[in-house]
Amino acid sequence: MTNQMRVNIDWDRSIGLRDERFFGYFLEHFHRQIYGGIYDPGSPLADENGLRRDVGEAIQRLRPAVVRWPGGCFASAYHWAHGVGLDRVPSYDKAWRVEEPNTFGTDEFIAFCRLVGAEPYICTNAGTGAPEEMSDWLEYCNVVGNSRWARLRAQNGHPEPHDVRLWSIGNENYGFWEMGAHDPSGWGRYVLEAAKMMRRVDDRIVLSAAAAIDFEWDLDLVVDWGLNLLRAAAEQLDLLAVHGYAVLREGALYAEALAAWRFAESRVRRAEHLLELLGLQDRVGIAFDEWNPRGWHFPGFSDRPRPDLSEWQRNDDNSTYTMADAILHAGFLNTCLRHCATVKMTNLSPLVNTRGPIFAHPGGVVLRPTYHVCDLYSSSMFPEVLDAYVGAPRFGTAGADGLEVSVPRGDAVVTVDRESGALAVAVINLRPEDALVCWIWVPGRRLLGAGRLSTLTGSSASSFNDVAHPDDVSTSTAPVAVEGDTCRLVLGPHSVNVLLLQSELS
Repeated sequence: MTNQMRVNIDWDRSIGLRDERFFGYFLEHFHRQIYGGIYDPGSPLADENGLRRDVGEAIQRLRPAVVRWPGGCFASAYHWAHGVGLDRVPSYDKAWRVEEPNTFGTDEFIAFCRLVGAEPYICTNAGTGAPEEMSDWLEYCNVVGNSRWARLRAQNGHPEPHDVRLWSIGNENYGFWEMGAHDPSGWGRYVLEAAKMMRRVDDRIVLSAAAAIDFEWDLDLVVDWGLNLLRAAAEQLDLLAVHGYAVLREGALYAEALAAWRFAESRVRRAEHLLELLGLQDRVGIAFDEWNPRGWHFPGFSDRPRPDLSEWQRNDDNSTYTMADAILHAGFLNTCLRHCATVKMTNLSPLVNTRGPIFAHPGGVVLRPTYHVCDLYSSSMFPEVLDAYVGAPRFGTAGADGLEVSVPRGDAVVTVDRESGALAVAVINLRPEDALVCWIWVPGRRLLGAGRLSTLTGSSASSFNDVAHPDDVSTSTAPVAVEGDTCRLVLGPHSVNVLLLQSELS
């Protein structure tokens, strides 16, 4: 039937365990992510360190595993030493062509991560910087004892090391838009030398470097870049970094957004194929460390000296963050959970303001629809992912080019806590106006009691949250009856759902 979906859960087939770093986020020195976002010393809502209390509390509720910083494109011309100590001088941000005050730097970022309970993930300058600058930054953060940069850290009020384990060598240095862009033949050697120098400082670090996986229009570059990088530097790398934004066109409505449903699947598979081609799939993981359902508004990458900075302000229009974003967000997480054997980390880009799940304004915060998806998944989904057959009818939706794309009516991913017998099933109804009947079947295992269904939705597919209407998209819960090894759900249109079930123990 066209309005029915079946999820057959195989209790005995485990896809794998989700990495503890899976639910991560990203912050860049762009528009109001840092200044006027997480950091606003002049605000009555800020603490003694200038960090916004209300923003920090909203982030804490998401249980962030990791936060990546300081970029992004900003990182490729950022000199970390300008942002430490008492005597800080503003500098010109060549990526976004605005002045960077340097009042929020490494020590402030570490304080922020400790406040919200996240592991820091630092992206180094592989554009205008050099490997020695990267290793000096690592020395400042991690070295114990008598060294130049460790002494400077102590002088700046931090005698104990920050102990930052996660580091990225550069950002999207394959792109023409990046300060100090590299070519495929030289990038691998550069990463190798930078990694060698950094590991001489601290051999406990976890290192990533970027692959050009998002170059869908130039697959030759994807292969050239990835193979050159991995052949030269795989021995030093722990993670292959992948980036991707699902919908780039402004004004894309619900139907057009759905046409990008498989954007995460295609990128993850390309990264997996590169690793498999070189026999690295069991040693190098994937970090999808910059992603979002939609692209950002920014002044552009052209070389004109006076960019149109009014583009920044369009990121603050909350009416453009709808249930379409929530649906794509949940679909991304479902995809990466199904690939948890290879995808070790995801970083939603960004965390605050711009296209982030949290909108900070002078009087408080708005929790956008994607915030509630993050909250549902991080609070409900168990670490172990089970194999499941998801049978759903398909329907057509028009993409940006006007061509029809076939997408499923529904999607699901299943997680389990074997000690208690609890199951958490994330189920999405993609259809904008029609309910979907979903049958959950756990062959051979009796379900106990009643299930609990948490549903995120709004009154329409274009619903959003803003200052005047902060709860138009919100989560509700309801009990669900079970019978034997089966549960029947009726999922509302354009909804993201998490079902909690209790199975008998063997």
